[in-house]
Amino acid sequence: MDLLGGMSRDQLRMLSWVAAAVFVLVAGLWRPRRLHWTALGSVLLFAALNAGAGIYVLNHFGDPRCSGGEQPLSAPSFAGTPVVGEFLGRLDSALNGVVGGVNEFLAFKHALPIALDFLAVSGWALLVSFPLAVLAAGISFAMARRRAADFDRYRATVDRLGEDLEQVKRRLTSGTSGEKLDAERI
Repeated sequence: MDLLGGMSRDQLRMLSWVAAAVFVLVAGLWRPRRLHWTALGSVLLFAALNAGAGIYVLNHFGDPRCSGGEQPLSAPSFAGTPVVGEFLGRLDSALNGVVGGVNEFLAFKHALPIALDFLAVSGWALLVSFPLAVLAAGISFAMARRRAADFDRYRATVDRLGEDLEQVKRRLTSGTSGEKLDAERI
């Protein structure tokens, strides 16, 4: 079953752009604080879709969308030749095989630049993904350090409040009155 059979080359090109844009929008709305990883994922999705499109074109090089619209070659028939036609019948099948091979070669020749365009776009996307991955890792590292610093501040506040609570408990158990505690605070 060929899911992409009804798509033209331009639609196939646009499919990768649209899929990457939809991924950014959906994942960006779902996890807005991880937008740097979403952008990296979108670039990698774009690269994978273009590589897949290039492989698809190479696997379907006989498809008229990829062959450039040229008419395939046809072999002449020698079987209808007077006097020697019956002896040349075997030559017809051999000649048809050769012409079929030439037609496949020509179709591959026309499909190869299209596939290489898709693969080149995929390569450029992968090239862009490397600095984007370094940037995303740097942002995540900075966010993790900030969270660790916030946690350390919260932990210090909890520890200080725990010490204050222990002092209040000791004073209450030692028998000091509430009036004396108020005077000590002032």
